[in-house]
Amino acid sequence: MSTTATGSTASRREQILSAAAELFARYGFHGVGIDDIGAAVGVSGPALYRHFRSKDAMLAEMLTGISDKLLSGGRGHVENAADAATALEELVGWHVEFALTNPALITVHLRDLDSLCEADRRRVRELQRGYVEVWVTALRAVRDDLDEHTARACAHAVLGLINSTPHSAHLDAATMSTLLRRMALDALGIPRTPPEGLHGR
Repeated sequence: MSTTATGSTASRREQILSAAAELFARYGFHGVGIDDIGAAVGVSGPALYRHFRSKDAMLAEMLTGISDKLLSGGRGHVENAADAATALEELVGWHVEFALTNPALITVHLRDLDSLCEADRRRVRELQRGYVEVWVTALRAVRDDLDEHTARACAHAVLGLINSTPHSAHLDAATMSTLLRRMALDALGIPRTPPEGLHGR
């Protein structure tokens, strides 16, 4: 298969997953049929089976895919940072950007994870634990007063804060990004001077 054909196939799969994520976020995994997803991408429902064996397979690839992307991206930002403080700021910024640009995926993850089969759910949980540990290590490199358990609790709390954006993003994207970064760093005990324009909001 040529590179162009392979790229086209990958793009089509991504298009299908994106449409499915929007539908799952709006109606719930069990409220969406294969024909609904097909209609969203301009094909018949059964035509989707050329790309995915089932609706369940779409959900599995969707959720393992975002978990893997977060883990690999988080590791990359930490490894390429100049120092520990920058690494933590980069990690916060990475998750804020992801949350603001992928609200449907976050909604599906929070609501429909239990719809996965046990093996897929276990894989997602494994990737999630790895991602949280990236946060724990980065946080403790800056906050040496925190024990491991406290740092992990902090990481979970801040990720929960950022992941609330599908319901709390009422500002424009740039302002919301600045606000979330500030709130996250403050919550982690690394205060920053409030950026200009956020005073008194």
